[in-house]
Amino acid sequence: MVEGFKYHGTNKTFFAYYKDGKWDEGRLSDDLNIQISALATALQYGQSIFEGLKAYRAKDGRTLLFRPDQNHQRMIHSCERMMMPPVPKDLFFDAIKKIVDANRDLIPSYESRGSLYIRPFVIGIETTMGVRPSSEYLFGVVATPVGSYFKDGFSTIRLQTSKYDRAAPNGLGNVKAGANYAASLYPKHLAKLDGFDDCLYLDPKTHTRIDETGATNVVAIKGEKFITPQSNSVLPSITNNTLQVLAKDFLNMEVEVRAIDLTELATFDELGACGTAAVITPVSEVKHEEISYKFKSYEKLHKLFKLLQSIQYGDIKESYGWVISV
Repeated sequence: MVEGFKYHGTNKTFFAYYKDGKWDEGRLSDDLNIQISALATALQYGQSIFEGLKAYRAKDGRTLLFRPDQNHQRMIHSCERMMMPPVPKDLFFDAIKKIVDANRDLIPSYESRGSLYIRPFVIGIETTMGVRPSSEYLFGVVATPVGSYFKDGFSTIRLQTSKYDRAAPNGLGNVKAGANYAASLYPKHLAKLDGFDDCLYLDPKTHTRIDETGATNVVAIKGEKFITPQSNSVLPSITNNTLQVLAKDFLNMEVEVRAIDLTELATFDELGACGTAAVITPVSEVKHEEISYKFKSYEKLHKLFKLLQSIQYGDIKESYGWVISV
């Protein structure tokens, strides 16, 4: 059984290169390592973006992908914002399918509830001294079997608000750029020193509204309402979008995507962190300065978790066209 959200090895990787205004067709590789210039724009100026999706083992042995088209669309948005050439849809899906085929034997069993985590990324690789976009790029895909993102799977975590910001008001918050995650490392370190699992970031302009954690969106339950923050510094989450649909269509909940004042935490029944890696993780406490907001229930979050997982592993046949067999 694969434990933890960490690298557990891989069979093959995939790399494609952009040069002279076009992408090559790419190829599988036996090597996890790449060789790039010490002055590559990814290293010197942070020209780096990535995606995350999973391949699941169904009970009947099929291999399933969940909404990979949304990962491609978000990658296009990230590329455009970071002045990178968008990865064509055919190249993206060809790479994903080749990686799944090459690493199919590493996909954890249906019973384990593990998955094959797939990490597509694009980095600038041109040697340059001046601050400008690269003219050469690498598109890569790496896959590895993984378990739960948080240590104990679907069990509660504790969050602490941070005086630091994950992103600027009109910066890269809605882009899946490596820089956003670099910005979250130190605040998370401080939160862990205080005994918490992660940070809950507040809006970078006023620090009065909640945004997200360093690696997940946040969602709240209030009666029969599913509520999640709206902010241009929050990364659009495929998992969050999915949960909104499931909450409305399966649990008959009203969905609200809006600004959420920090003090409103006191009125919520449930709070959760959600994302491809984390799926849904209930939050038991948010500490803000001397105030502690506590949540003792996660009944509806657990229903959404089980529903989402049932769709991802093929136990429930959905009608949205989300799941594809590869």
